[in-house]
Amino acid sequence: MIPTMKYRWAIAPSQPMLAQALAARVNISPLLAQCLINRGHTEADGLAHFLEPRLQLLSDPFLLPHLPQAVERLLQARAARELVVLFGDYDVDGVTSCALLEEVLRHLGWQVQCYLPNRMEEGYGLGQTAALNCVQQLSPKLILAVDCGSTSVATIAWLQGQGVDVVVLDHHQFGKEKPAAVALVNPWLAPVGPGGKVPFGELCSVGLAFKLAHALVKTGRKEGWPGALDYDVRPLLDLVALGTIADMVPLSGENRILVTAGLRRLNQTVRPGLLALREAAGLRDEIGTYEVGFQLGPRLNAAGRLEDATEALRLLQASKRAEAQLLAKGLDDRNRERQAIERGMVEEIMKEVEQGFDPARDFVIVVGRSDWHIGVVGIAASRVLQRFYRPVIILGGDGEHWRGSGRSIEGFDLAAALRQCDSLLIKHGGHPMAAGITLAPRELAAFRQQLNDLAREALPAESLTPILRIDANLSLGETDLSLMAELARLRPTGQGNPSVHLVACGLTHRKPLMRMGQEKQHVKMWVTDGTTVCEAVWWGAGHGELPVGDFDLAFEPQINDYNGVRRIQLKVLDWRSAAHG
Repeated sequence: MIPTMKYRWAIAPSQPMLAQALAARVNISPLLAQCLINRGHTEADGLAHFLEPRLQLLSDPFLLPHLPQAVERLLQARAARELVVLFGDYDVDGVTSCALLEEVLRHLGWQVQCYLPNRMEEGYGLGQTAALNCVQQLSPKLILAVDCGSTSVATIAWLQGQGVDVVVLDHHQFGKEKPAAVALVNPWLAPVGPGGKVPFGELCSVGLAFKLAHALVKTGRKEGWPGALDYDVRPLLDLVALGTIADMVPLSGENRILVTAGLRRLNQTVRPGLLALREAAGLRDEIGTYEVGFQLGPRLNAAGRLEDATEALRLLQASKRAEAQLLAKGLDDRNRERQAIERGMVEEIMKEVEQGFDPARDFVIVVGRSDWHIGVVGIAASRVLQRFYRPVIILGGDGEHWRGSGRSIEGFDLAAALRQCDSLLIKHGGHPMAAGITLAPRELAAFRQQLNDLAREALPAESLTPILRIDANLSLGETDLSLMAELARLRPTGQGNPSVHLVACGLTHRKPLMRMGQEKQHVKMWVTDGTTVCEAVWWGAGHGELPVGDFDLAFEPQINDYNGVRRIQLKVLDWRSAAHG
C-alpha cells in the first residue's frame, strides 16, 4: 500500500539540451544548469550575472518611483537645517532601515532623529496616535516614514495639516487610496514589466533605504559636499543583509546582489552591536541566511514584539563594546521571554484550531482571543500555517479592538484579499504572503466567512497540500563534495531562490534506522541504491510512517563536518514508495 504523502511532489521536467548548451556557455555542470533553469534562468548572460552577483550590476537608484522627489525634499531640509524624523517599524527591516539612514543622513549634514512606535500603546506603522506623539515630542518639519506609511492616508493628511511633510519609503502594498505624501518611494508604483514583474519588487525597506542612501551620496558628490566625496556606502550592506533576510523577501534580482555582498560584510563587520549580537547568539562559524533568519533576526525582533524596538536600534547604533554587550544580552533575554510566551500561546491556538477545524470548509484559518499577546501573533500564524498549510490570521486583544497578523500560501494574495474585506476592518496592510489587520471583535465571524469565500474562489482544493519542488533525479554516487562545491554557487538561498532539492529512486535501508533526540523526534538512516551507501537524517520526522521496502527519497544534500572528516549527508525532506514509479 502506498502511504499518504505529506507533500505533492513536483519534479522539474528535465531539459537536457538546454542544460547542456547553457553549461557549455558558462562552464558549469549540466546539473547546475538544470537547477538554474528551474529558477527561471534560461539565458546565458542572465545566468552568468546570477552566478556572479556584483554591486556594479545594481540599477541607478533614481529609477525608483518618486525617489527624485524624495531626494529633492531631503535636500530642502538639509539646506534649511530642518529636523528630519525617521519614523520606522519595529521589526528587523524597519530597525535596520532606520539605523542605515540615520548613519548616512547624519554624516552628510542632516539634522536627524529616529522614532519607533510602541507596539502595545501606539500599534503598527504611521498611525494617528504614534504620529501625534512624534510631533509633540520632536516637532519635525519632515517625517521620512520607513517600512510603513503606504496605507496611512488619514494620518499623512493630518500631518500635512500640522505643517509636517511626509516622504514614504516602503515596500508594502497600497490600499484603495494612496496617501498624499510629498513622495511615495514604493516599487508597487512602478509599471509592471514583462511577465508581470514589478521592477525593484523584490526589495524590502532596508533595500530601498540603501538605494536612497546611494542616491544621496551621488547627489552630494555631484554638488561637492565634503562628507560625500569619500563616503563609501558598501559598509552599510551588513545592515541590508540583516533586514532583507529577516523580512523573508525573495533573494532574487537586486536582493541577490545586496545580500551576497552584505553577508560578506556581515562576516567581517566591525560594528560593536553586531559583534555583540553574534556573541549573544553563540555564533562562531560563518554567518549565512540561516543564522540571520533564525538566530540574529529573532533577537533583534524580540524587543519590538514585546513592546518597542528601541533596544534593537540602539544596539545597531552602539559605538562602544560594553554598551553593545549589555544591549545584546538584554535582547537575548527578551528573546527567551518571547519564546516562552510563544510556546504557551501556540499550544492554546493549536488546540482551538484542531477542535473546530474542517478541511472542506476552512480554506483560511482565522482565530482570535483577547488574552493572546499581539506581539507573538505573527509567529503563531506561521506555526499554524506549517501545521495546516492554508492561509492563517491570528488575532490578539488590544482593548476594544483586536490586532492580528496573517501568513499566506502560494496562490493567495493576502493583502489583496484584505482590500476586498475593507468594510469589515479598521486597518490593514501588508504583502501577498504576510499582512496585518485591526478589527472590532464583533466583526470576527463575518470577516472569517468573507475571507474564506474569497479563498475558495482563488484556491483549488489540491493547492492546500504543499508542493515539494524537486530539481532533478540523481544517483547516490553523484552526490559528492565536488557537486556540493558547485551547488554552493547558488547561495545565498532562501525565498525566491530555494536550496537544491534532489530525489534518489529505488533505495533500500543498508542497516536499521536509529532514532535520535531527547524525544526521539529525529531519525538517522543509512540508505543504498545497491552501489553507494549514504547517511541520511530526517529532522523532525516525529513518530509517523518511516520509509520501508523500496522507496524514493527526496533530500537536500549537505556536508557533515565531524572530527575533521567531511562527508555528504542527506537531509531528508520526504519519501514515497518506489511503486510511484
